[in-house]
Amino acid sequence: MDLGKPDDNRVTDVEGMCQTIGSGTPRPNARVALRSDQHPSDTMSGTATPPPTSTGSVNLDALKQKTEAKVEPKKLSGAALYSRFAFAGAVCCSITHGGLTPVDVVKTRIQLDPVTYNRGLIGGFRQVIQKEGAGALLTGAGPTFAGYFLQGAFKFGGYEFFKQQSISLLGYENAVQNRTAVYLASSACAEFFADIALCPLEATRIRLVSEPTYASGLVSGFSKMAKNEGIGAFYSGFGPICFKQIPYTMSKFVVYEKVAEYVYANFFDKEKTSGGMNTVINLGSGLIAGFAAALVSQPADTMLSKINKTQGLPGEGTTTRLIKIAKELGFRGSYSGIGARLFMVGTLTAGQFAIYGDIKKALGAVGGVEIAK
Repeated sequence: MDLGKPDDNRVTDVEGMCQTIGSGTPRPNARVALRSDQHPSDTMSGTATPPPTSTGSVNLDALKQKTEAKVEPKKLSGAALYSRFAFAGAVCCSITHGGLTPVDVVKTRIQLDPVTYNRGLIGGFRQVIQKEGAGALLTGAGPTFAGYFLQGAFKFGGYEFFKQQSISLLGYENAVQNRTAVYLASSACAEFFADIALCPLEATRIRLVSEPTYASGLVSGFSKMAKNEGIGAFYSGFGPICFKQIPYTMSKFVVYEKVAEYVYANFFDKEKTSGGMNTVINLGSGLIAGFAAALVSQPADTMLSKINKTQGLPGEGTTTRLIKIAKELGFRGSYSGIGARLFMVGTLTAGQFAIYGDIKKALGAVGGVEIAK
């Protein structure tokens, strides 16, 4: 046999062979390679020996590529992304604030009546239970849960949204270099809109806590305030609530971002850190952020409790009332209940960032809008 000239009967139509194997139906013009001991009639009778199995590895590689392509997560953007941020924020804020309602009740009583409730946080719990029963510790739970569900959605969703707007405006590199300013501006803008949603429900909560017989719950209390005092009554504390919440949120997010950035830069590789350790880091960073936020916002929190306790005098504006309350309180009085509030705010802020991070991960909105180095 002349090895330089291939036998026509031995020429392999590779394309035809692959299609034959893949479909099970031979192509009319497919030419199949024959072994030296194989007769052409074997092919026609259907008894042809299967061709080499090298195509099996090709098929496996193709299947592997398809599988890997399906597993790769889709990157979220736009409304799909920010709605997840908002939902995670709503859940984390409503759960933490709602769960700490008893602490908030005692804290508010200390702020409103420091002469009577002068035994600290634990003593305050005992006093409330002795006078009104354990059920009094859940006063205002309804408006607390509803109000902070709305506020959390605007706060966390808005924070991520305004961060992204800052990046678009400044450019990524400039945003990274000026990230502290971006954190401050984004959190302030987000909190402003969050307070518009929170204010009516917070006013109702404070009225229920300060006057236990005022109404039986959220709906009745809200309706009574609207009927007797008008819609303006819900926003009589808008100035104080912004004065309290905007610095609170600014310090909360900035301190959290800075602490978490420091921890990941010096102790952990963020890409390789386990989910459990990420939760621990979120808890620790949130706790420190909560302490800072409580100290910054305490005077405004006390003033907010005072201004929502009762109606103002006829013709007395909110600004006039605030000035009068500030003079009555003084610096020391404005920090009444700081022990209870440090515990409360530190705990709930730690819980918020831990829950927020875990829910974002579960919803596929991992990482947020990152500009940390």
